[in-house]
Amino acid sequence: MRTNQRFGGAKSILLACLLGFSGSVPAAATSELRLNQLQYLGSHNSYHAGLAPSEAVIWQRKHFEKLAIVDYAHPSLTQQLDDGVRQIELDVYGDSKGGRYAHPAITELVSEAGLPSDPPFADPATMLRPGYKVMHIQDLDQRSNCQPFTACLAEVRSWSQAHPTHLPVFILVETVRSSLDQPFPTVKTEAYDGPALDALDAEIRSVFKRKEYISPDDVRGRYATLNRAIRAQGWPTLASVRGKVIFLLDQRWVGPGYLQGHSSLRGRVLFTNAAPGSDDAAFTELNGGDAASITQLVKQGYLVRTRTDADLQEPRRNDTRRRDSMMESGAQLLSTDYPAGEPATSGYAVGFSNHLPARCNPQTAPAACQNSELSP
Repeated sequence: MRTNQRFGGAKSILLACLLGFSGSVPAAATSELRLNQLQYLGSHNSYHAGLAPSEAVIWQRKHFEKLAIVDYAHPSLTQQLDDGVRQIELDVYGDSKGGRYAHPAITELVSEAGLPSDPPFADPATMLRPGYKVMHIQDLDQRSNCQPFTACLAEVRSWSQAHPTHLPVFILVETVRSSLDQPFPTVKTEAYDGPALDALDAEIRSVFKRKEYISPDDVRGRYATLNRAIRAQGWPTLASVRGKVIFLLDQRWVGPGYLQGHSSLRGRVLFTNAAPGSDDAAFTELNGGDAASITQLVKQGYLVRTRTDADLQEPRRNDTRRRDSMMESGAQLLSTDYPAGEPATSGYAVGFSNHLPARCNPQTAPAACQNSELSP
């Protein structure tokens, strides 16, 4: 649909609102549809570039049962956005001095096993510089389609600038810490203390200008808490957030540290994955939640992220029951390992009709919302 087409009647007013046009559009029309009244397609571990051939052999020999949950890959972030993904996920690892993850153990395991060397997993100079890195599992599964974190953000920003009227893009940031159940020894991750979390905000601000993203301050407005704001006035209108990004923290455990000195997320960049009802609660996750619980939260005004599939189980069997239930729940952010542009070999995929990047939310969208008019 070309943005310079002429439209008629009430339909033109609604469409102008949705596309973010300026002009004499009545205030009532522009306030009718809000960003949380849509459902968006999301990709899980959007950066994941998969295993190289010899790395896969090591995984198969050392921990075959874990191989199934890491043996997948996504194309570039740009390609995913072109294909309609509007929520991406980036797993970040602190590397304040640089070089912490420059020599992953799996390359030594490949050498010790006498296997052919795999291509470099990343630019060595990049891995030696300080700054957050993006990967799945340190030492064992480090191949990413963008590196470091700021480069991933720059790629999203470039796409955003090339598509200035796009639906909002949600960037889910997972702060990863060492796990006790890894199949092989791994280097210990850095702590997410105050300075580390301030650095995370600083890296985002170094790429995105203030007017290019929606912050908790924007949503809170005149209300004392973020929770009160979304329960009373709701999220911003779709028209006001077109062409912008929204940053979300994936892990709930990091929330208290991120809130220190920033009550109700004042001055922060990311929205926390908060317990409903807390002062900072606007966004929350129910990745394994039931549809009824999600629907209840969505109707209370919360932005909810869930997973339509997990650990490649449903896609392997082309089992769509969980996917269909989560789509009907009204969760706004539907994360999958297999978005419509990347179907599984079984045929399993998650997407909306006519390849749209979003659809009217089945639980909260007003009657005037039309799927065909959501994207220019």
